[in-house]
Amino acid sequence: MGRDYAHGAMSILDKLRTARGVLRSLGLYYGRKSRRSEKDHLYAQFINAGDLVFDVGAHVGDRVASFRRLGARVVAIEPQPALAFTLKALYGRDPHVRIESKAVGRRPGTLDMKINLDNPTVSTASSAFIDAARGARGWEGQIWEKTIEVPVTTLDALIAAHGIPSFVKIDVEGFEAEALAGLTRPLKALSFEFTTIQREVAQTCIARCAALGFQRYNAAIGESQELGEWRGSEDIARWLSELPHAANSGDIYARMA
Repeated sequence: MGRDYAHGAMSILDKLRTARGVLRSLGLYYGRKSRRSEKDHLYAQFINAGDLVFDVGAHVGDRVASFRRLGARVVAIEPQPALAFTLKALYGRDPHVRIESKAVGRRPGTLDMKINLDNPTVSTASSAFIDAARGARGWEGQIWEKTIEVPVTTLDALIAAHGIPSFVKIDVEGFEAEALAGLTRPLKALSFEFTTIQREVAQTCIARCAALGFQRYNAAIGESQELGEWRGSEDIARWLSELPHAANSGDIYARMA
């Protein structure tokens, strides 16, 4: 596996594959107009105009777009150089969007990030995530063949720098529990991605949220943007453990009350 410390160190072929992957994601996440209203309806349950929102693992920024349509101020956190560049191209002139080109973990420093050149939105800082994906149904053909070193911040440090968010979205491909480990104060609401190949990561996130005082939980499967019934932490953990493998992934939402 190759190891690069700057985006410029990639070969021309690698850059072309990365660009193709980014364009594919832009088409997927921005291409359906109906999905915009679905996202806005979902996030309007957590966000009011003027609120501060953290988008951890902002990828190509489709959630940033929804948060801005709702009138929120956004801190978009994305460590991959190609995706951070995309975010700056899309939102760099918006005074209500701040872009942090960093990963989020349990402590500041640096870490190695494994890059999927053809599908950069599933690049990850978790080797366990890659191990779980290997050979799993629904993850065929995914290859993480480059490694880059990226800076790491924490949710606590982001709060100190930008203020207390009303909502935090975490989507970091198997690194969600590490991101939540860097949060030591309660917030109004947050979400984190889960996958059925790594349910234990989401279970750890649920336990962390419960320890921080979050009382109510919900979930949306895949890109449905549709929440079910609100539950307690034990009920959502049981729901996750019983979810069919074919569900693949989704997001769990936690709120204080």
